[in-house]
Amino acid sequence: MIENFDFGRLTVIGDILLDQYIVGTVNRISPEAPVPVLLRSKHSVVPGGAANVAVNAASLGCTVNLVGVVGPDANADILRTILGKHKSINVSGLVEEPEWSTISKTRVLSGQQQIVRIDEEEVTGFTKQTRQRLISNAQVAIDNSDVLVCSDYAKGVLADDVLEAIIRYARGKNIPVIVDPKRKDFTAYSGATLVTPNRTEAALATNLPVNTDEEVLKVAATLSEQFGGDVLLTRSEKGMTLWQRNGHVHHEAAHQLEVYDVSGAGDTVLATVASMLSAGQDLDTAVMVATVAASIVVRKLGTAAISREELSQQLLKDVPEAGLLASWESAARTVENWRKHGASVVFTNGCFDLLHPGHIALIKGAAAEGDKLIVAINSDASVKRLKGEARPVQNEIARSTVIGALRDVDMVVIFDEDTPLDIIRALKPNVVVKGADYTEDAVVGGDFVKEHGGRVALVDIVNGHSTTSIVKKISN
Repeated sequence: MIENFDFGRLTVIGDILLDQYIVGTVNRISPEAPVPVLLRSKHSVVPGGAANVAVNAASLGCTVNLVGVVGPDANADILRTILGKHKSINVSGLVEEPEWSTISKTRVLSGQQQIVRIDEEEVTGFTKQTRQRLISNAQVAIDNSDVLVCSDYAKGVLADDVLEAIIRYARGKNIPVIVDPKRKDFTAYSGATLVTPNRTEAALATNLPVNTDEEVLKVAATLSEQFGGDVLLTRSEKGMTLWQRNGHVHHEAAHQLEVYDVSGAGDTVLATVASMLSAGQDLDTAVMVATVAASIVVRKLGTAAISREELSQQLLKDVPEAGLLASWESAARTVENWRKHGASVVFTNGCFDLLHPGHIALIKGAAAEGDKLIVAINSDASVKRLKGEARPVQNEIARSTVIGALRDVDMVVIFDEDTPLDIIRALKPNVVVKGADYTEDAVVGGDFVKEHGGRVALVDIVNGHSTTSIVKKISN
């Protein structure tokens, strides 16, 4: 699953916040005023805003360059200390503004119920000098990045001139730009590859309703006209909709779950999509994985990050099962779903007429090469052409049933051709496996798989076992 992904490098620029949580219990009302009295039991602090995006991406495995503004204050010191625990986050791009106070949001909770939020912020425009430092720091970071992420909380970092300069710079280097927006008009994001508004943000920017699928598509098209890119609209309990200028639309349903806290869920979606793109995955896969990531983070109390291990485990639970014997069409759909869940798909093939230790060794070796194993079995007609009229001993359904009962096998398909090349082309596995008695250049379909970014694996076999020899013994 995704623990095997090679995540890349991100530049995250935006508004840096410190999220604080005071947690306790309420058992009485104050005699001084009709307000609850909280008996405090816990006080915690976590990075918020763009800093939370950076932590989420780092937790998934990305290297992150964080760019933003902090003040010369205790809150900034706390943020640097917390971020310093993440060795893959570089904070050298933070600009310290003498006249700025690092923004803090303090949430007071009784159990899981938020009572009040206390904001410490004074939003003022930054000087031209500070904005130039932000642009310069971002450009240095972009030079060493695969994706640019703009986390806009409307606190001043992503001013018009900053956005224009960094988006132009990134696109000049063919680096995708993803923006989490907080404006009533998305024109300032011109040149961005993808924006990720929620329903409220999309409605404010278009003055259009955002309820039905049809309304969402109209809103997405209207937003795209403003900035010129694709739109990923997060729709809370309705999931997410990816709208692309090329006409492709992808609705991803939300997971059924109990929501504890939606704080920072948008940051998790933003970080996950960017991380998946940095790992070379497509947007459809990124959206599916981000939906799962969001379902995890909203079950946590407060602003939180999820780990690669958490996400991988949930993806593994959610990955669609194939059943045993599948048609080529059904198999192709299942493989695509597996791949979107981050699974590495392995393929091996054979007649598997009378199952013996050599077959078992091949299948176990193949299963160890990835997450999901497809075994392709020659049809009866194909076996006769290859082995003679006396074969197979067992028909294709019997052979499929036996192979499908093995714990290492996730799906069985039957092919009628003399070689598995056509089924390999249809399924596009990540790995094709044969026994070590083959050479890599002799593996049918190996060149095709490698052309599509996959590989060929040769696994050890058990000598001295074959269906032919078993049949001879029985005949004698």
